[in-house]
Amino acid sequence: MSNQQLEEQKKYNKWIVLLSIAIPVVVAVLFRVRIPNMGPWMFLPPIYASTNAITAILLIFAYWAIIQNKIKLHETLIKIAMGFSIAFLVMYVAYHMTSDPTPYGEDGVLKYFYYVILITHILLSVVVIPFVLITYVRAITNDIERHKKIAKITFPLWLYVAVSGVMVYVLISPFY
Repeated sequence: MSNQQLEEQKKYNKWIVLLSIAIPVVVAVLFRVRIPNMGPWMFLPPIYASTNAITAILLIFAYWAIIQNKIKLHETLIKIAMGFSIAFLVMYVAYHMTSDPTPYGEDGVLKYFYYVILITHILLSVVVIPFVLITYVRAITNDIERHKKIAKITFPLWLYVAVSGVMVYVLISPFY
């Protein structure tokens, strides 16, 4: 890595740390806020679940694109996936600010499966934030070797978060 790349990445490190802390904290705070007289936005869960599904598809195509050495396509798909992830987050917070939590209504093995998926989804959605940001910064600063190394961790984490988000929706949707 050149000194210029190192300096460029240092500029972004403060933002990465700030966003990696601020996003989960803001989401946790807003999750507890209830906006009265707005009614639940019941139309949002299938939409934000769809954004997770689209994110997963985009990530798979982005992976395929880089394997095919289609770098510009890969870059475009990743940027779109990031946009869909941000859209998910905004809709998810908006829904939970206007709606009461939905309890899971099944018993037995399916209930435990649901909670394992839900808990790992939530935890890894926090963990993946700095990975996505660092991976992106390494790409835009042209630190490709280090980008590839961290992308091998970021890709499966981000893909799991996207797919498990859809699974959580599918499992909880009968109880809305």
